[in-house]
Amino acid sequence: MDLDTTSKTSICDATALIQDGMLDYYDGTRYGGAVGMFQSPYYWWHAGEAFGGMLENWFLCENETYQELLYDALLAQTGSNYDYIPANQTMVEGNDDQGIWGITVMGAVERNFTDPDEGKPGWLAMVQAVFNTMYSRWDSEHCGGGLRWQIFTWNSGYNYKNTVSNACLFQIAARLGRYTGNSTYLDVAEQVFDWLVDVGYVVLNDTANVFDGAEIDTNCTDITKIEWTYNHGIVLGGLAYMYNATNGTSQWETRLTQILNGAKAYFFKDTIMYESACQDYSTCNTDQRTFKSIFSRMLGLTSVMAPFTSDTIDDLIKTSAEAAAKSCNGGTDGHTCGLDWGKQTNDGHYGLGEQMSALEVIQNLLIHDRPAPYKESTGGTSKGDANAGMNSSTTNVLQNNLNITKGGRAGAAIITAIILSVLIGGAVWMLF
Repeated sequence: MDLDTTSKTSICDATALIQDGMLDYYDGTRYGGAVGMFQSPYYWWHAGEAFGGMLENWFLCENETYQELLYDALLAQTGSNYDYIPANQTMVEGNDDQGIWGITVMGAVERNFTDPDEGKPGWLAMVQAVFNTMYSRWDSEHCGGGLRWQIFTWNSGYNYKNTVSNACLFQIAARLGRYTGNSTYLDVAEQVFDWLVDVGYVVLNDTANVFDGAEIDTNCTDITKIEWTYNHGIVLGGLAYMYNATNGTSQWETRLTQILNGAKAYFFKDTIMYESACQDYSTCNTDQRTFKSIFSRMLGLTSVMAPFTSDTIDDLIKTSAEAAAKSCNGGTDGHTCGLDWGKQTNDGHYGLGEQMSALEVIQNLLIHDRPAPYKESTGGTSKGDANAGMNSSTTNVLQNNLNITKGGRAGAAIITAIILSVLIGGAVWMLF
């Protein structure tokens, strides 16, 4: 695939072809297919991740081709409580799944994507519902805090506390805090990040580590020390938003620098992005082949939210985008993308993950050419509801009853949160 990294037309023409390839796997336009879902073997969370990239393309390329498809897909998967716990996922959804969708919908908020019609909550209210329901599952009884991987007791992994679930909550809280101006969200973000550090999932040093997680049976001490781009990326993005929301405080600058140094050290070979834990060994599974997509998005957002990082990040995006485009020369269409960008040609791998990843790294060449993510104070228009999701119920080990009331607006809104943690010794509180 030809790509001129200095030309918006070339970039957007390339990403249009890549999106077309992504939608070869979309179920929502097939007869009898589910709107907002991709075909097997792709899961619900993959759809959330994919639509996040497509929404960014809508904004960065000002391309409305798939605007209606995106709008319909995001609404179709909200669930009856508009908290992204839809009926089709109520037996299997994890905290990380909900969190990925929350990040995507936060993108809709910050990019002023068309708010839902009258009678439905705004995208902001839906993200607030995701935040409220996720934070209600904060489990102080085991490992001193943190979210479990799974929401529901019957799912494998319920006793595992993973980084990505907590990183999603961290980032969503940071972005809500920046967008609304409400320090309550920033306080929660800091609480989640401090826990990630205290438990040892995030190790702050000159080239910081972000590990995968641990079982509560060992009090989260036997940590799975595998590093993935999406874990690093979501933590990195959260730190960038905290840096921005706190007007560039040195504490968040230091943390952000350390995580960025780690990402650069672990996930780039000859300045080209790669999934180091599996790519060299040809063992990347369906999930892992998508991770570079959200990593690329977070690198781009970080470059904007924390401009001091742009010299490092922009060069890495450019060299990776050039290599990714060269991998998009496979398939019968001649522009199917591959997994290993370092080969500078298609490596024989193909699928939704390969398309998503190439899309996001290439379109982030434009990240500085369009306005930064909006805030309420800079033109954000989505309708919010600080109490959204408070009446919904999910099976979990811990329920925090949040009572967030929204006072008068004078500039940024002010939210007061009263957090009551109710521990039920060893039992599971199930609300119906």
